[in-house]
Amino acid sequence: MTEVEIGRGKRGRRAYSFDDIAVVPSRRTRDPEDVSVAWQIDAYHFELPVVAAPMDSVMSPTTAVALGRLGGLGVLDLEGLWTRYEDPEPLLAEIASLDPSRATARMQEIYAAPIRPDLVTSRLKEIRAAGVTVAGALSPQRTQEHWRTVVDAGVDLFVIRGTTVSAEHVSGRAEPLNLKRFIYELDVPVIVGGASTYTAALHLMRTGAAGVLVGFGGGAAHTTRLSLGIHAPMATAVADVAAARRDYLDESGGRYVHVIADGGVGLSGDLVKAVACGADAVMLGAALARATEAPGRGWHWGPEAHHQLLPRGERVEVGTAGSLEQILFGPGRTADGTLNLIGALRRAMATTGYSDVKEFQRVEVVVSPYQPQ
Repeated sequence: MTEVEIGRGKRGRRAYSFDDIAVVPSRRTRDPEDVSVAWQIDAYHFELPVVAAPMDSVMSPTTAVALGRLGGLGVLDLEGLWTRYEDPEPLLAEIASLDPSRATARMQEIYAAPIRPDLVTSRLKEIRAAGVTVAGALSPQRTQEHWRTVVDAGVDLFVIRGTTVSAEHVSGRAEPLNLKRFIYELDVPVIVGGASTYTAALHLMRTGAAGVLVGFGGGAAHTTRLSLGIHAPMATAVADVAAARRDYLDESGGRYVHVIADGGVGLSGDLVKAVACGADAVMLGAALARATEAPGRGWHWGPEAHHQLLPRGERVEVGTAGSLEQILFGPGRTADGTLNLIGALRRAMATTGYSDVKEFQRVEVVVSPYQPQ
C-alpha cells in the first residue's frame, strides 16, 4: 500500500472516500429486472441491502415496521427517546424547531432522562406484532445493563453500535464488555461496530459476530473529525474490512461475516460504491431521514450530538425528499441521488453486467476524485 510522506518524522497511508472512486462498466450489460439486490444474514432474508441507522431522526417503531414491509431492516435505538419517554413526539418536534445556538444544550437535557426497561420491551413488541424482523441497538457502554431486557423482548438481531467498537477495550475503572463471551452466550445473532481497519474488523469477526459495521464518524451528523481529529475514509475502510472478511472465511473454515457500510452513504451513488468496495449491505441514516415519515421532520442527528461530556455530532437539516417508498424505489423527481436508491443500485449492477450483490463486489473501480461542475 502506497504511503506518502507527511513530514520527515511521519508517513501516512493514502485512503479514499466514496467521492474519490468510481465504478467502471464491463463488457457485459443486463436487464435491471434480472438483477437481485437481496441479502441474508443468519436466518433472516431481506429483499433490500438496506439497514436503517438506529437514530431517533430516522427510526421510530412505525418507520421500522414500514421499512421492514418494504424489504429492509429497521433498527431502533434502544437508548433514544422511544425508550425514555412514553410519548416522544412533542420532544421530536421541539428538537426539529430548536435554534442552532441552543440545540446541543437542550438535546443534552432531553436525553438525560433514564432509559425505561418497560418501554424497551413495549417498543420491540410493537415491531414484532407487525410481523417484520425485529432489531434493536445499544452502545457497548449500555449493553451489559440492558441486554437481558432486549433479548427477553424477542429481538431477532442485536446491534451493538458505537463510534468505534473493539474486541479489546481496556479500562482501569470498570470491567469492559467481553464481546467474545457475550456473543457466545447470546441466543441471537449480533451485528457489531464500527470498525474501520482490517485488524479491528478481524478481531470483531473472531468474537462470533454475524456482521460488522464499517465506519468511524463518517456520517452527515458527525463532527468527529473536528472534535477528535479522527476520520476513516469509507471506500478504503470498507475495502479493508472486506479483506478481513475474506481472510476470516479461510481462517474459520468457511464462516462468512457480513460487512455493512455505516457512514458516508447519503446518496444512491454512495450506496453503489459501498457495495462495489465489498459491503453486503449499507446502514442508512441521512438518506432515510429525508423521508416524509421520518421522526426527525427534515432534521438528522445521532447519539454523538447529545453526548453529556463531549458532543461529537450535531443536528443537521437534511430536508424532505419524498416518502420512504420513493426514497427506496422512486420514481425519482430529481437527479441528485436522493430518490430511488434501489433503482440506482439495480441499474449500476445491470450496466456493469452483474446479477447479484456478491457478484457486484468484484466490479472494477478506479480512483477518480469527483470534480463538481
